[in-house]
Amino acid sequence: MGQSEVTGSRSDPVSVMKRKLAIGLIVFAIILFGSAGRMDWWMGWVYFGVILLFSVATTYFILQRDSEYAAERIGIRPDSKRWDVVLAALSASILPMVTALVAGLDMRFGWTGLVDFWLQLGALIVMVFGQALIFWAMAVNRFFSAVVRIQEDRGHSVVAAGPYRFVRHPGYAGLVLFTMSTPLILGSIWAYLPAAAVVVLTLVRTALEDRTLRRELNDYVEYTHRVRFRLLPGVW
Repeated sequence: MGQSEVTGSRSDPVSVMKRKLAIGLIVFAIILFGSAGRMDWWMGWVYFGVILLFSVATTYFILQRDSEYAAERIGIRPDSKRWDVVLAALSASILPMVTALVAGLDMRFGWTGLVDFWLQLGALIVMVFGQALIFWAMAVNRFFSAVVRIQEDRGHSVVAAGPYRFVRHPGYAGLVLFTMSTPLILGSIWAYLPAAAVVVLTLVRTALEDRTLRRELNDYVEYTHRVRFRLLPGVW
């Protein structure tokens, strides 16, 4: 999720976004607590509460910003990159659900055993930071969409403000932090299997999106000379 992030119909984006948010949160909660087989999982509720808070805040921000930005977030456009439609579905939807499913099953059957509370608390702080980084990227980048596309119809240009001063794809960086903290928060080492797959796919998306922007977005190459790193300053 850098200069771009599934987009579509412009009709009534407000109701579409609200409906997608409600359905997504309900499905996620059913998977998480249904697989755990219990509702008295307090760390599960803390985790879900953070997701709920940031999801509602993000949606509210987008809807308040402008209708074009909202429309950009709700579906797949004809010029969306097909490779990213698949990668986005896997890394931003399917595999996170699998991660929650595995963590819930681990809670039910006790595969991992007890995880130190302070590790869980530290992971929770990392998760909040990752979510905040994604929100910050969305707040400064009105071209932040769900699937990579060059938004010529919206005057797509390079964004170099906010977190984009430090890395070229802060949204993806935030997603990696969120993903890697999830298993510890939920007390499941086994959940790192699908979580690791999310991280790998996110790295692939980052590389492919960066290459696309270099080729197709004006002034992006010059921007890469000023901001050298994609996700982690000093590393990559």
